[in-house]
Amino acid sequence: MTNPPNAAPGKTLSPEARRALEEAAERRQAKLKAQDAKPLPQEKSGPKGAEPTRFGDWERGGITYDF
Repeated sequence: MTNPPNAAPGKTLSPEARRALEEAAERRQAKLKAQDAKPLPQEKSGPKGAEPTRFGDWERGGITYDF
């Protein structure tokens, strides 16, 4: 019998521990499916072009703001 995901390798699990790990894996899968089904909201009045937080600079009207 194989251990569920996130179980310690080579460790013998009690039935309760096995059930808890299986339930946790099911909850993670359900959460991922719910996140995939819900579209992200559209950004309003956000910066255009490349993501400024990734590059560290914001630009407005030709002036660069560095945080």
